[in-house]
Parts: sequence; structure tokens; C-alpha cells
Amino acid sequence: MNKEMSKKELLRQITAVNFVLVDLHLYLNTHPNDREALAKHNSLAMQSRMLRENYERCFGPLSYGSCSAYPWQWINEPWPWECEANFKLYEEEM
Repeated sequence: MNKEMSKKELLRQITAVNFVLVDLHLYLNTHPNDREALAKHNSLAMQSRMLRENYERCFGPLSYGSCSAYPWQWINEPWPWECEANFKLYEEEM
């Protein structure tokens, strides 16, 4: 697998985990005593952190508050409105 494919796959994994994490977060707002949901939330939170750290180690900063290696890495990533930053749109154009 080439570097771009692994980058794309890692972004897909981050997106999927974060989607479920947000959903569980909202659920726990109304069901704070659900131990199973809380355990799943905490597990996904750790998984999300590990995926983001892996991405940033390989490809540079992912979100504000992330550290940057020298030289400044933010300019190396596509901007959110560019096709490459939105993999579904990017794949449709290819």
C-alpha cells in the first residue's frame, strides 16, 4: 500500500471512530448511567487519540492544538474546501 492510500485509510478510520464517538457522547447526555455505553465511549476515545497520533506522526498535524514538526506543517495539508480533504468528493472526480 502506498503512502497516499494509507493516509486515506487512516483518515477514514478516524472519521468513522469519531462519528460513533460523537453519537455515544450525545447518547450519554441522556443516559448517563449506561455503563456499557460509557465503556464503549471511553474505548473509542482512546482509539481516536491513538489514530490521530499515528496520523500526525506520519502525515503532520490534523487539528488545531496539534504540535507541528519543523518546518511548519500546516501548509502541507489540503485546505478543507479542497477535494483532497474530502475523500468522497475527491473519489467521485477521479
